[in-house]
Amino acid sequence: MSPPANATHTYLILLLLLILLASGCSGEPQLATFASDGCSLLPDRAEALDKEWCHCCLEHDVAYWQGGTRAQRQAADQTLRDCVAEATGSDALARVMYEGVRTGGGPQFPTWYRWGYGWSPNQGYTPLTATQQTEVRSILDEYQSAAATAACGTAD
Repeated sequence: MSPPANATHTYLILLLLLILLASGCSGEPQLATFASDGCSLLPDRAEALDKEWCHCCLEHDVAYWQGGTRAQRQAADQTLRDCVAEATGSDALARVMYEGVRTGGGPQFPTWYRWGYGWSPNQGYTPLTATQQTEVRSILDEYQSAAATAACGTAD
């Protein structure tokens, strides 16, 4: 005796869902091509003061794109703060930017500028494997050799 037609249909749908779930959960995380928008939600420069700090944000974006550990994020944020202070002479601006990335840049946020934004799915504060580090270097080499216009409006 065979199952009713609607039961067979239900079994097929469940089987398909299980296959889709299994395929979506397996495999290595994927790293997107590097992209930067400069200083995200903050200005990149103050033309009236002839001050520019976008290069600090670009370096920070490289760190955020690849992600890594909590300590690496802390170091990237401190480097951003120090770079902005040096580029602008403004400890106040550097502090505001530092507090902004510390508050809103965590991996738990579904934003384009979060820690580890290059990875799908979000890896949180996971150390990069040797294979992932090689992939990061390869993508960054391609980005730098393309001589494309950077987010800061200058060629890298």
